[in-house]
Amino acid sequence: MRDEPGTDVTTGSVTGMRTLDAALDKAVSIPSTVVHAHVDRLRRRNPHASPEQVLRMLEKQYLLAVTASGGAVGAVAATPAVGTGVALAVTTSEVATFFAASAAFSLAVADVHGIAVEDTARRRTLLLATVLGDKGARTVGTEAGIAPQAWARTLLVNMPTSTIRRVNTTLAKRFVRRQAGKQGALAFGRLAPFGIGAVIGATGARALGRNVLTGARKAFGPPPTAFARTIEVTATTDNTPPDRLPLDWAPPRS
Repeated sequence: MRDEPGTDVTTGSVTGMRTLDAALDKAVSIPSTVVHAHVDRLRRRNPHASPEQVLRMLEKQYLLAVTASGGAVGAVAATPAVGTGVALAVTTSEVATFFAASAAFSLAVADVHGIAVEDTARRRTLLLATVLGDKGARTVGTEAGIAPQAWARTLLVNMPTSTIRRVNTTLAKRFVRRQAGKQGALAFGRLAPFGIGAVIGATGARALGRNVLTGARKAFGPPPTAFARTIEVTATTDNTPPDRLPLDWAPPRS
């Protein structure tokens, strides 16, 4: 059974909040071909870079992206001519942008580690856990009964859908209680006048981004010593491990 990103019907609502669910669903729908192509471009531009160096490039790109996005939205929201309703709409959009960037980053990290995640439910696990940082890793470890260090390969590749569903339910509860509160505080902080909102937007988004970096490092563990063969993770039944399809991983010929 193969599930295209964004079409998973086994999990339904994740957080119980329509806006957040829509943002999460859109974030995890990025095509794997786009993620893989981005990693390949980095490798072609840096042919002698090790997997660790490529991962650091991805981290730098991600932090720059979320910081710039947060600062830009903060600046718009703090403009006196912008009404409160418009400002809140803009910041809500930025939350969705943050999720999208975080999903793309975590999937790119998975790609470097040789894991291509196609199943939507497993993508949600990866996104929610990495956004929650260290707390996400501990939650995954407790709910799945595995070590919280370098949990991604074991959970994403070997665990049945029933386990993924249970992990996602708990992650969503943690997310709503903890992370949504942080995002809400940042959203209102960006409304501050005289450019203060832009500062809060940029610094706050960068802090959230660093938490995602921590979550990704917890999820995948140390960088691989060499670029791995890809394991493609697709949807499965509740009692059957995911299909694992080893594929040669090499950049396309130019």
